[in-house]
Amino acid sequence: MSTYHIPVMLKECLEGLDIKPNGIYVDVTFGGGGHTRAILEKLDGGMLYAFDQDADAKANAEEFQQHRSFTFVESNFRFLKRQLRFHGVKQVDGILADLGVSSHQLDEGSRGFSTRFDGELDMRMDQGAAVTAKHVVNEYEQKDLIHILSAYGEVKNAKTLAAAIIRARGMKTIHRNEQLREIALTCAPRGREMKYLAQLFQAIRIEVNDEMGALHEFLEQTPEVLAPGGRLVVMSYHSLEDRPVKNFINAGNIRGKQEKDFYGNIIRPLESITRKPIIAGEEELERNNRARSAKLRVAERVQSK
Repeated sequence: MSTYHIPVMLKECLEGLDIKPNGIYVDVTFGGGGHTRAILEKLDGGMLYAFDQDADAKANAEEFQQHRSFTFVESNFRFLKRQLRFHGVKQVDGILADLGVSSHQLDEGSRGFSTRFDGELDMRMDQGAAVTAKHVVNEYEQKDLIHILSAYGEVKNAKTLAAAIIRARGMKTIHRNEQLREIALTCAPRGREMKYLAQLFQAIRIEVNDEMGALHEFLEQTPEVLAPGGRLVVMSYHSLEDRPVKNFINAGNIRGKQEKDFYGNIIRPLESITRKPIIAGEEELERNNRARSAKLRVAERVQSK
């Protein structure tokens, strides 16, 4: 499992959580369990609830099941509050979210996430979900393809790429990664082909899994779930994720629009601990290239007055 996913900025995440041995914590993106393992080592009488909807992650969780402080929750983190209530938990002392796709998923061709390995166009985190990448690529209208390519992949020539996909699927159903790659490469800027493919696959993956919707719902639940003084630690890997996290911490809402009380104080349930996002150091970057785009933000639930 050590090859499944190397946890990014592990030390910084643990420091951000400010773990109390008897506290209650949530790792809402369990994945390969790297962060979870480190949190459990610091608990003595506390509890950790680990969320993940991925079947591979559930298999990884089996080695932790004998740990009395560990509970695996097979769910998307958008159901954070509901699932914790089901387990009898109203408030917790810390929440960790590592929003990146695991290295294992990106390298696993059969799941359809990879730009390098061929496989069926799938990209579902939850294998029971109805919408697949194949459905998006073959069934979405051109205007909808343009929207997701532009909004979620920040593809500069989204109209050109969407038109190329529409033409190709009109001749033959696109059902494998390699087919989509070949179409995209005809539109890719010279010298930036790999980045272009990454943008395309990111856009479709975000749409398939409704990642932005899930992130927004998750963030909006955190103030109620966190106990006063509890910590929220979120690691994002692109601006689409980092922007709403930053906005929510600084303004108390996804839009980033500040609202003030009668006395001119900004109304927000969280207080930023990190004035600027934390980024990985040179040593970690040499060890783990995946950390290069990571931004870590830490906030604390405002103490009740």
